[in-house]
Amino acid sequence: MVDMTKISKGVCKGRLQDKVVLITGAGGGQGRVIAQMFAEAGAKVFASDVNAETLETMRSEAKSKRLSVHTMVVDASSSTDTQAWVDAAMAQEGRIDALYNNGANVHMAPFSEMTIDQWHETIRLELDVIFMPTKAVWPIMVKQRSGSIINIASCQGILAAEGLGGSAHSAGKGGVIAVTRQLALEGAPHWIRVNCISPGPIMGPHLKTVYDSNEHFRLLFDSTPMLDRHGYPEDIGYTAILLASDESQFITGINIPIDGGGVSKVGALMNRRG
Repeated sequence: MVDMTKISKGVCKGRLQDKVVLITGAGGGQGRVIAQMFAEAGAKVFASDVNAETLETMRSEAKSKRLSVHTMVVDASSSTDTQAWVDAAMAQEGRIDALYNNGANVHMAPFSEMTIDQWHETIRLELDVIFMPTKAVWPIMVKQRSGSIINIASCQGILAAEGLGGSAHSAGKGGVIAVTRQLALEGAPHWIRVNCISPGPIMGPHLKTVYDSNEHFRLLFDSTPMLDRHGYPEDIGYTAILLASDESQFITGINIPIDGGGVSKVGALMNRRG
């Protein structure tokens, strides 16, 4: 049983007041929670997803909490879609303060079974979805001499992970971490900050099915962190708010693993603490 008092929490209100924030992949999982947390923090949120149904569900859920989120169906791997989305936000607000590159998709399979098409599509949906939105906001942030870009990678871009077969996923997310450093360097003269978050074992709707049905995966998932629980989207959200806010004006070019200490240890913690 998870001790709910140990899940990340804190004050959101006012930390992103009136900042214009664009979020990809906002229809489900981490993106759904982060979009609402950013709105709660006072940001003017422009949320996108390739899935119209899940995006509308997120918008309705936000509305029920009296949070305003602008939504648009966008394929984040499409230069046409992302440019139209960015243009719409600019037409309404005249600036873009932060881009949260959350959108992605992946094929998981043992390397011996992975097809070339699965490999290519995973790389497109891990890397193009970073490139296209960033390419669209970059000249705007250069002109305004400010901006925060937050890329979502994975701890599997840092370490190999047993379980589902992640060769394409690890290649894609390792690329996200690498390009974050390069963009931070190229953005620095323009005061564009670029950082990366690497989630570890964060529970979400897609993983829940595997977690509930596969005992071996469940053991691996739960034994990854040093801390005695797996993660939740809120654990990502508070770090994202920090990186999007003026609280982090001297932070750029870093990758932050949010994994309960998983990448800092070797082996599983089989004797869990009570």
